[in-house]
Amino acid sequence: MVSTDLPVAAPSAVPNSAPYRQLHFDRGARPFLVLWELTRACDLACIHCRAESRSWRDPDELSTPEITNVLNDLAALGAPRPIVVLTGGDPFKRPDLSDIISYGTKLSLRMAVSPSGTPLATRKNLAELRLAGATAVSFSIDGASAESHDSFRRVPGSFDLTVNACREAVDLGFHLQVNTTVTSETVDQLPGILRLVGSIPAGLWSLFFIVPTGRGRLLTPLSAEQVEDVLLFLAEVSDVMPVKSTEAPQFRRILVQREAGPGVAPTTSLYSRLMEGIGDVLLAGNHGNVGGRNSTTSRSSGASVRSGPARRPLVVGDGYGVVFISHTGEVLPSGFLPMVVGNVRDSSIVNIYRESELLNMLRSPYLYGGRCGVCEYRDICGGSRAQAFAAYGDPLAEDPNCSFQPVTDPPAIAS
Repeated sequence: MVSTDLPVAAPSAVPNSAPYRQLHFDRGARPFLVLWELTRACDLACIHCRAESRSWRDPDELSTPEITNVLNDLAALGAPRPIVVLTGGDPFKRPDLSDIISYGTKLSLRMAVSPSGTPLATRKNLAELRLAGATAVSFSIDGASAESHDSFRRVPGSFDLTVNACREAVDLGFHLQVNTTVTSETVDQLPGILRLVGSIPAGLWSLFFIVPTGRGRLLTPLSAEQVEDVLLFLAEVSDVMPVKSTEAPQFRRILVQREAGPGVAPTTSLYSRLMEGIGDVLLAGNHGNVGGRNSTTSRSSGASVRSGPARRPLVVGDGYGVVFISHTGEVLPSGFLPMVVGNVRDSSIVNIYRESELLNMLRSPYLYGGRCGVCEYRDICGGSRAQAFAAYGDPLAEDPNCSFQPVTDPPAIAS
């Protein structure tokens, strides 16, 4: 049930500076990021898979002409055109992948790919994507060792294939993003994964905070206090490694608090545990040997961190600058928020994005319920709409994974 009761207006949080980026166009008129599940076919069997992938392709997948028609619609928006991320399943399972990338590139769309770490992720196949015009790729690493990663992905050898594909991608000139799923089962791996990501070296480490959808319903999410401590850890890591969070937008609030003063105090032992695992990396970074802001890549104690200015996260979210297209053309706010708002087989992706009642509500933080609706940081955070829906069946409810208490109390719920 979607609540449309208007909560008390939130006070404005005015930081001394803005450690985040705002888009310079109307997020209600055009998406910044289009995540496109080309197929659900994949040769992995990951225990967290949102798509509950399988090894075969769905005969109802969008055809190549249907895909190019949608790319035409996106390109017609003009500059700045959206970034299109081709994902899955495993997009390498589609034989027309390079043709799709080439077509989008010719339309001046920025094309990125998110393949799986399988035997298909070869240098030859990656080189074909680069030649077709793809500029960025992302791979997932969910463990610091073959044992931990392969256990999560449920295919022996996936770790070695993934790390090798990451190194090949960097060598081919791709911008590389490494994705890591954060659950109770993987969280203690984060310090080791950071070292691995730095040694590749990746340009961005993106942490996905598990939403209980698909196979992810079987995993154990962190408590709200533990999520806060992981984000505090990431704030420290951001000084030596570009990082971003997915389905945990309160990271932007934490960065603002950190910029404005002493920041937020950790509340569980998890923060200390994670920090102990990277103490030497941060120390070396502070001395300019590892990380820091001197735009070098260096090594210390087995760690290598690609440095440069800290990456400021964008203020975007599910349906709010971000939109998802499924393999059968369904349009959703994100792959983690399973509420269909249209289908590209029936209507233009641009019209769906602009006119959907749900998407317009998601772009209106004053409609949010609970703590999110009255939070002084709602305009730069807003909470995860996917987490809210997974917990309460209401995408406008408060984010259960955030422990922050706003200045203004939320209105009492009538009995």
